[in-house]
Amino acid sequence: MFPDDDHIDDHLREECGVFGVFGCLAASKLCFLGLYALQHRGQEGAGIVSSDRSTFYVVRDEGLVSDVFNPENLAYLKGDSAIGHVRYSTTGSNNVNNIQPLYAKTSFGKLAVAHNGNLTNAYSIYSKLKTQGALFQSTIDSEVVLHMVSRSTETSFLKALQTSLSQIDGAFSMVFLCEDKLVAARDTFGFRPLVLGRLGKGFVVASETCALDLIGATYEREIEPGEIVIITAAEGVQSYKIPRQSRRAFCVFEHVYFSRADSVVFGDSVHLVRKEFGKVLAKEYPVEADLVMSIPDSGNSAALGYAEASGIPYEIGMTRNQYVGRTFIQPQQQIRDLGVKIKLNPITSVLKGKRVIVIDDSLVRGTTSKQRVSAIRKAGAKEIHMLISSPPITDPCHFGIDTPHRDKLIAAQKSIEEIRKHIGADSLGYLSIEGMLSAVKTHLPEHFCTGCFTGNYPLKVRNKGKHSFEGEKIKLYGKKN
Repeated sequence: MFPDDDHIDDHLREECGVFGVFGCLAASKLCFLGLYALQHRGQEGAGIVSSDRSTFYVVRDEGLVSDVFNPENLAYLKGDSAIGHVRYSTTGSNNVNNIQPLYAKTSFGKLAVAHNGNLTNAYSIYSKLKTQGALFQSTIDSEVVLHMVSRSTETSFLKALQTSLSQIDGAFSMVFLCEDKLVAARDTFGFRPLVLGRLGKGFVVASETCALDLIGATYEREIEPGEIVIITAAEGVQSYKIPRQSRRAFCVFEHVYFSRADSVVFGDSVHLVRKEFGKVLAKEYPVEADLVMSIPDSGNSAALGYAEASGIPYEIGMTRNQYVGRTFIQPQQQIRDLGVKIKLNPITSVLKGKRVIVIDDSLVRGTTSKQRVSAIRKAGAKEIHMLISSPPITDPCHFGIDTPHRDKLIAAQKSIEEIRKHIGADSLGYLSIEGMLSAVKTHLPEHFCTGCFTGNYPLKVRNKGKHSFEGEKIKLYGKKN
């Protein structure tokens, strides 16, 4: 699964991924690898801030992890601790000033932060800070945290952080780098994942366990909702709480789409949860067909589950060009129209004359699904039954997923039958909300946020539509901005 431009109309995009390492040699190289494993969570920009306990070293730029970093700038990132970030812009415009980690000098010393999520009351906080004379370098919500901590009247960094985070609404899984410590914090709802690992005598924090696997770190546990973890050389891992109460609201879309299939998220294997989605879908929507196929790669696990439960053979009906990135240039309309085949191409010899069940993870606007169905039809499929391994998306997300406004969500505007006709399928079915939640085993159904399917959010969202604000321009080395 790799979100990309031609697939984006029918899929959601998540803000970013974070990674931190403390007490390890070649920390920046480990951070680079961790970000590489989290690349699916954001492709617009990447950054690393490292520390040798006295100096901060910073490399940030637009592009993929492999484009931003090279042996020369990784060697420049000295020290045994580092934090990193991969970004997709859900809050603030897409420009170099907004690439994280953000960093500042505060009354508690140097401080850098990388953030995954969305702060729903950031505009209110920003407005207040602005009247107090705060100068913002970026246009993203994450920066308000730096200002809040820096302006705190508390006598310790921990107290300043606790007080600041207790005033913030919304979703945040954050990693902070100080001169002598690494800090991880997660909002009290637990919207976004964040895990702790060990690597020798050092420690690692990451958005997903797949990043731990790549560098050979051992998974220890989740950072708990509402927990602040402080890691130092002298005292190791210490745990504290954000002084605020709320219910659990894990984002179920992490299992539907965002997280990598080889990760463990919210205590469950992503692959096995998605496979269970497919099994439940087979019970809810039995179809007579010759084969089951997926829209690769995000529908693969659910398609396997559907095939296993239904007894209908699983086939690879569409291949993906793994070597075309998001930045493919499409200068003319006739070239742009070929975008479907550039990345995904049906296998005619598999599909011709067959009744086909097509499994995809979600359907947002309907544009891309229409193109996919058309391509499969042209490849000779006799019947096309589109099944979605999540419920209809009827409402926007305010907690770190870049969803369109409600009037752009096809399920909010059309009935399922109308959507079926729009995309050109012979039948269309969605996984029920109850079926989706039954597939996740570690937590109770009421512990998940399903706002994008129901419109029932776990907290009131303030300043809707106001999540971006003006920032002072900064100049990055080598950039014309």
